[in-house]
Amino acid sequence: MKLGIMQPYFFPYIGYWQLIKTVDTYVIYDDVNYKKKGWINRNIILVNGEEMAISLKITKVSQNKRINEIEIENDVIYNKKLLKTIKETYSKAPYFHEVFNLIENVINQKETNLAKYLTNSIQEICKYLNIQTTILLSSDLKKNEVLKGQDKILEICELLSAKEYVNAYGGLSLYSSMDFESKGVKLKLIKTNDIAYSQKELANFVPNLSIIDVMMFNSPVKISAMLDDFTVIKDFAPQIHSVSISD
Repeated sequence: MKLGIMQPYFFPYIGYWQLIKTVDTYVIYDDVNYKKKGWINRNIILVNGEEMAISLKITKVSQNKRINEIEIENDVIYNKKLLKTIKETYSKAPYFHEVFNLIENVINQKETNLAKYLTNSIQEICKYLNIQTTILLSSDLKKNEVLKGQDKILEICELLSAKEYVNAYGGLSLYSSMDFESKGVKLKLIKTNDIAYSQKELANFVPNLSIIDVMMFNSPVKISAMLDDFTVIKDFAPQIHSVSISD
């Protein structure tokens, strides 16, 4: 069984969805600490050809809280403005109507827990993109809460009987392939290839935007092909753990 684990994000970039699609089971890492100025509750779209941040309005934020302890401030006026920005930006995009309806339903959902809200949005986008991966919440797994970093990931691999653990290429500096192999798990990293598509009248493609941008300009079938457009890194030297991952 191939396993992937990552924090939930707000309409994340295409590499996030590549990871979900390529594994059998995907664990949303919702019981690790929230990081301020990260991508958990924000992302980037293009507005008038320029990159602009969009975000969820959250309350009582603290890096001492876990993601599943953060609440969303369900501000109707704020959400209307956010949807207006997205609508005005992408109204002429070829897949605007079906995608905007999806985004509107996600943003207007009544869920106020950040982790559950983001999980709902991830599941809805998976349905739209016909991704069949099983999705679980880390907080639903009975595990040793004392473990941290790589050891916590390895425990989840053991709990779910994973034979392969797949991570985004950034994991090269976070994990040791030898440590995984010692537990009977093959560590693989995936690196998104150069993916480009037409973004209205823009002459120069802007990569790594929110999946919103990808969905507005491409059909689910075309996006499915994009989700397979990555390089698998199987063999790499063991890394020195100079960087620690979230607890």
